[in-house]
Amino acid sequence: MFKGLIGRKIGMTQIFDVNGAAVPVTLLEAGPCFVSQVKTAETDGYNAVQLAFGEVKPKRLTKAHLGHLKTNDLPPVRVLREFRTKKLDGVSAGDKLDASVFAEGEHVDVVGISKGKGFAGAMKRHGFAGGPRTHGQSDRQRSPGSSASSPRCGSSPSRVSQTAWKVPIHLRGSATLTACSLDSRTCARRSHSYIPPSLPRHSTRRAAWRNGTVG
Repeated sequence: MFKGLIGRKIGMTQIFDVNGAAVPVTLLEAGPCFVSQVKTAETDGYNAVQLAFGEVKPKRLTKAHLGHLKTNDLPPVRVLREFRTKKLDGVSAGDKLDASVFAEGEHVDVVGISKGKGFAGAMKRHGFAGGPRTHGQSDRQRSPGSSASSPRCGSSPSRVSQTAWKVPIHLRGSATLTACSLDSRTCARRSHSYIPPSLPRHSTRRAAWRNGTVG
């Protein structure tokens, strides 16, 4: 059976285990999700399940988006994501998935995008070591220093290659991060999942997770 969900990060909290120890966890809104499309190797070249999440007003979606959802009589939802899988047993277009697809203590893989961290210097963004703290250098400890492309004379090609251009720049939250093999504790009644420990992503933003053993 296919196990995958799209959800929304609510925030951080804590729960207590059987020994009374406090465990930090991330609270996620686990769906509900709708199966908007099932792709097969015969028709699309690969097997995948497309899930839809996040109901919105119809005016916020394009007509093409609404027409795609109307094929299976689904409500207007904003987010569409594909989950590749080898087996398509027990899943069909129009199905509704919620937190009950996961059992308590099941291992899952969670994927999110870290929040942006603003404008960052070369030491934070690229891991530069910084300059020496001695010999009168009191105002350039965190400077990136020279970016010469020729280590000996610095005259050829007299420019910095764009591929090696490591300068202070905006540190975007665009890198996809994956937290693997986490224990999920699910409350299906409220469609909430408690996943330790912290997960990448700003609160109120979306994340996707699936069974860690699904091929």
